[in-house]
Amino acid sequence: MCQLLAMSSNKPAAVDFSFAGFAERGGRTGEHRDGWGIALHTATGCRLVTDYLPSIASPLAVQFRREAIKARSVVAHIRKATQGRASLENSHPFTRELWGQTWSFAHNGDLQLFDPNPSLYAPWGDTDSERAFCHLLSGLALRFEQAPPRHVLYATLATLAGEIAAHGSFNFILSNGDLLFAHCSTELHVVVREYPFSVAHLVDCELSIDFSRHNHLDDRIAVIATQPLTSNERWTRFIPGELKLFAGGEEVGAAPERRDKLLIAY
Repeated sequence: MCQLLAMSSNKPAAVDFSFAGFAERGGRTGEHRDGWGIALHTATGCRLVTDYLPSIASPLAVQFRREAIKARSVVAHIRKATQGRASLENSHPFTRELWGQTWSFAHNGDLQLFDPNPSLYAPWGDTDSERAFCHLLSGLALRFEQAPPRHVLYATLATLAGEIAAHGSFNFILSNGDLLFAHCSTELHVVVREYPFSVAHLVDCELSIDFSRHNHLDDRIAVIATQPLTSNERWTRFIPGELKLFAGGEEVGAAPERRDKLLIAY
């Protein structure tokens, strides 16, 4: 199985601390050696970095940590291949355009006998994960000519995710830069970092950070991971079958969007 990492923030924020521990699972503290990738949704678009090398041995991973790029939404993945060879085209996250927005997607799990008929989106690689992503976006595009209200989008994705999950484990992260969906089949956790900020200690390496020195009082950041990344924060485990929706660093779920807020796509 693979490992997932995602972030939703109310302001552009760096994910380098969480990524430092996460990357260790790509061959040092975990057996996920078949590639890694990260999608960063910023005000200028979506930046995608993928590699077929293990994250602990990837020069791109080292470079990414040094740059400390800030984004409001992040989707990251380290891979242990179950279907499809270890290659660049099979490295998550995957991205596609829908309704004029760039959507990024990463999956942890194994979908058996999942081979839907080709539709509006087609995979470039040979993984069950990319087939599921293409099926999700095709389902949305066939139902809606333009982006629907987020509570309608949530309900539709919940239905589509449930249908796909019938084929196996389907833990996934899906984001357009403003909205971030996280679906759990087996294991997924979330922590929300907000005032009062404290010191956090990574599980996978000897690294700590005092968030009170790096954040403002109104900062709010939700971090989602397959397994908790820190040892002293309160991580909440998802319920199997649960779909959570985050926006601006907080869980908004199926609630309709307030009229005084605009949907912003990055």
